[in-house]
Formats: sequence, C-alpha cells, structure tokens
Amino acid sequence: MFGYVRADTPYLYIKDDILYRAMYCGVCKGIAKVCGHSARMGLSYDVTFLSVLLHNLSGMDVKIEKQHCLTHCIRTRQMAEVDELTCRLGALNTMLVYYKYTDDIADGDKGRGKRLWFKKGFKRAKKAYPEIEKIVRENMRAQEETEKQKTESIDRAADATANMLAEFSDYALEEKATPYTRNLFYALGKWIYLIDALDDYDKDKKKGAYNPFLLAYKAESKQELLSGKTGEEVRFIFHSLFFDIRENMSNITFFFNRDLCDNILLRGLPTTTKKIMEGCACEKNRKRK
Repeated sequence: MFGYVRADTPYLYIKDDILYRAMYCGVCKGIAKVCGHSARMGLSYDVTFLSVLLHNLSGMDVKIEKQHCLTHCIRTRQMAEVDELTCRLGALNTMLVYYKYTDDIADGDKGRGKRLWFKKGFKRAKKAYPEIEKIVRENMRAQEETEKQKTESIDRAADATANMLAEFSDYALEEKATPYTRNLFYALGKWIYLIDALDDYDKDKKKGAYNPFLLAYKAESKQELLSGKTGEEVRFIFHSLFFDIRENMSNITFFFNRDLCDNILLRGLPTTTKKIMEGCACEKNRKRK
C-alpha cells in the first residue's frame, strides 16, 4: 500500500522539489517526535504527500530552515519544522506500517521481526492520538472482512482504504473539511488500493492471495488482464478516478502555491499507473536521499 504516490519528476519545478524534500524531512522528524527514532524507518512518500496537501488545504504555513538530523549530521538540509499536523501524520505513518506488518503476519508472510521496530512507536502514537488509531483500526478491520468475503466488486474492495483516508482528512482539516476534500481523499485512497492490487496481480495469483482484479476478471496474468476488452475496463476504472480527482480539486480552495499538488495528483498518479500497466517495476520502497 506504500510508496505509489510520487511526483512526475521531469515536470517538477525546482522550487517544488526543494519543498517536497523539506516536507519529507519534516514528516520524518514528526515521526521521531511522536513515535521515536526507530519508527522513522517506515517513512513513506504517500504520507509525505499527505503533509503537502493537508498543509495547503488547511492554510497552515510551513516554516523551512536548514537543520541537522541523525541521517544528515554533517551537512545541513532544508527541513520543514514540526507542527501539530506533522505530528498527526507521523502517528498515522507509524500506525499504517504497524498494521501492514500485522496483516502480513496474518497472511503467513514474514513480518514479525520488522513489526518489532514499530511496536513501541505504535503504542506511543496510539496513546497520543487515539482518534487516528481508531480510524485506522476500524477501516483495516473492514478491509480484512471484505477480503475474507472474497468480494468480486472492485469498488467494495477499495472502499475501506478509501474511507480511511477520507475520515483522516476530516479529522486533520477540522473546520476546513468539505465534501469535496473528503471526496478527493476518498478517490486518492481508492487509487492507492487499486494500483497496489494491479501491481501485485501476478504475485497474488501465484500465492492464491486475495485480489479484486483477479476475482473480477480471472485473467491468467496481468498482461492478459490489460489486453482486449478487460484492459479497456481496467483503464476506464483508473480514468474515472483521475476524473473524480480533477473535479473535486476544481472545487477546493488551495491556500498556497498548488504546483506540487497538481504535479503529483494530475501527473504523478497517471504516470505511475501507466508504468505499472506497461510492466515497469515500481520502486516503492526506495527512500529519497
């Protein structure tokens, strides 16, 4: 579920690349403040973008300064200062990682050792932000139930993950939340779930794991899935999501420069989708240096 939300780098302005890197460091520091340093290992691009988007939509200005950290202890880097919203996102990041490894363990995959790195941080995050933990836990439970039922509905399969982001956006934006912001985050969460399912199609088929595309279309491979009529239907699903994102963005107030948000939402998501459909490996676990 992690690492798919990326910028379209060739079309990224230098100023926005600097901001993106600074926000990445800011979320990392937020994780350390709320959950401890070991939890920083789970930092993801997805939550970094949520920080960019939510700070913009909430009208919360970001202060960026050159600082040192444990990773960059010799040379200073531009880093966003930690605020309350960053702390909430740090807690969310750690909870998502912890529950991801919990889900992996339940599926019989290796994950116990990795989860230990985040156990203490998870407890700290849960204590500091029980509301966020409830949002994550209840929607992860709903996701588990949906997968146990082996639903063939792609919309139903993605609903829990989409709803989790929508509920978190309402919590984070507070009085700035609108039906359009909720719908935007719902569409983003749905895309994250479905692109992950599409990327893992061949692996899930080999393991016999749940995958809504596999149950809905029963293709022998991702290549077969994306050919002919079924390929047109899958592309239509993602194009519909991109349309929803554009429509909701047009009805939302962005308080600051929205170039970075536009790049990721309007260019980055379609570019990642195209790469995965063409069979390119998604470097979703590579850290930004």
